[in-house]
Amino acid sequence: MKINEVEAAVGVTKKNIRFYEEEGLLRPRRDAGNGYRDYSQEDIERLRRIKLLRKLDVPLAEIRDMLEGRTGLTEGMRRHAEELKARERSIAASMVFCRELGEKGGLLGALDVTDALGTLARYEEQGVRFVNVRKVDKKAQRYQGAALGAALFIGMMLLVIGIVVWAAFAYPVNRPPLPVLVLLTGIPAGCIVCVLVVLAQRFGEIAKGEEDAYRDY
Repeated sequence: MKINEVEAAVGVTKKNIRFYEEEGLLRPRRDAGNGYRDYSQEDIERLRRIKLLRKLDVPLAEIRDMLEGRTGLTEGMRRHAEELKARERSIAASMVFCRELGEKGGLLGALDVTDALGTLARYEEQGVRFVNVRKVDKKAQRYQGAALGAALFIGMMLLVIGIVVWAAFAYPVNRPPLPVLVLLTGIPAGCIVCVLVVLAQRFGEIAKGEEDAYRDY
């Protein structure tokens, strides 16, 4: 099956299907003739399992372990239930603290932020988890990979253009007609433009990561 057919059959967007492939959760084979992805029935069932677990907000790493058989369903669900319970306690504590801050009134600039952060620290000592602002953003690695691939391709195209131009001036006797010369340089130049457009789209996808609507599958 092609990706459009998989999207219709499972109800997962093409973007998220590719995202799961990048994360190693899905590994469809490639058609030897054209290089397109060819999804088997096994891939479809695997994607349905991913969809089920993502609707439950199971982390990708946990899904990977269960798909590969390193974690059983019972153990995986037990751990995730514990995680949800801890998250529930943290959300409840956050709600209480938000109400306490709201009751202080006034403007944010007048808030004793040192005291507020101290209160959060005491909550954390009791096991409450708030957002970790120091969390490392792994998207930088994807940006670098996309940029590197594009840079290598653009470099190759610029090399082709350079060789064509150099040959035209170095050997004027054998220089092809101007329309041919324009075509020989225009094709790689057009490829560069296309790569830059695709790179911009790819950066947009990386910036968002997995679509926020995955819970609506």
